[in-house]
Amino acid sequence: MKLDANTMSLDLQDIPAQVKAIEHMGFEAVWTAETQHDAFLPLVLAAEHTRNIQIGTAIAVAFARSPGNLAYIAWDLAKYSRGRFILGLGSQVKAHNIRRFGATWEKPAAKMREIVLAIRALWECWQNRTPLNFRGEFFNLNLMTPFFDPGPHEYPRIPIYIAGVNPLMCQVAGEVCDGLHAHPLTSADYLREVILPNVMKGLEKSGRTREDMTICLSFFAIPTDDPDRPAIEQMVRQQIGFYASTPAYKGVMELHGWQDAQARLSKLVREGRWKEIPEAITDEMLHTFAVIGPWIELPTLIKTRYGGLVDRGRFYFPFIPGEKDNIWRQVIQAFKDNTR
Repeated sequence: MKLDANTMSLDLQDIPAQVKAIEHMGFEAVWTAETQHDAFLPLVLAAEHTRNIQIGTAIAVAFARSPGNLAYIAWDLAKYSRGRFILGLGSQVKAHNIRRFGATWEKPAAKMREIVLAIRALWECWQNRTPLNFRGEFFNLNLMTPFFDPGPHEYPRIPIYIAGVNPLMCQVAGEVCDGLHAHPLTSADYLREVILPNVMKGLEKSGRTREDMTICLSFFAIPTDDPDRPAIEQMVRQQIGFYASTPAYKGVMELHGWQDAQARLSKLVREGRWKEIPEAITDEMLHTFAVIGPWIELPTLIKTRYGGLVDRGRFYFPFIPGEKDNIWRQVIQAFKDNTR
């Protein structure tokens, strides 16, 4: 299991210092998310200011962009980073696509599958001079003149990961992708009983094996010996409650018999009662979704819970340069020692 890092949602001028510190600290990769800022722009700076670690989106919202938009920016980032870029895509949920991005929402699993295949068709055209002729239910791409063709480069094999929670999207990941970003609101039981079996269905359809797929997880953790533990625990309870309130993720709650809690959390969010959300998360829920223990024991606890299920992980809270650097060094080293 590789240990990666999340970036904070930072202004662009702050990205170089953070990614340099992330690489220096010994993380394997740095991931950006599409929350308060664009997911791709920080990675231009990450590519410029690092040399060895992988860089990727976890995730960029796929349906807010066309396959052509995604293909061009991934092509350029792969070339500029010298093959270190991973394209991570997610569907987001219906409300955010329509009401925040002004995008359409239709057959998300089928559309995601087609976006991945369309992107690869564009890359194949640019790299191998293959005529562009992609025909699907949602996209028909058949126009690529020399003026708009960026041409081949040395790093054409760009991994594509997609985010998946529900069975159909996990099957798409297994069929056409290189990796899956599991949602932070994912328990070990849900990984074992829902995500991996459906990834395997997709892998079997494409004639591949589990070794051909990378499963990633951003895991909640609460270091019990950290002076900021109360604030960290409050944040974790808040995020668990926020995610659990989303109907698209209710399958996770239902697996554990918490459908009534999911309905209550949805009601709290609809009514804007955000301060009550952490109180609605029971200790059982907290221990199911979060790894809890002293800093130095977290690597072993993570391996015990997710070993064999997850190939690369990252703490949900970001690494902040200059804060707890000595602790982070010990954790990263212990993580590497315990996951060899």
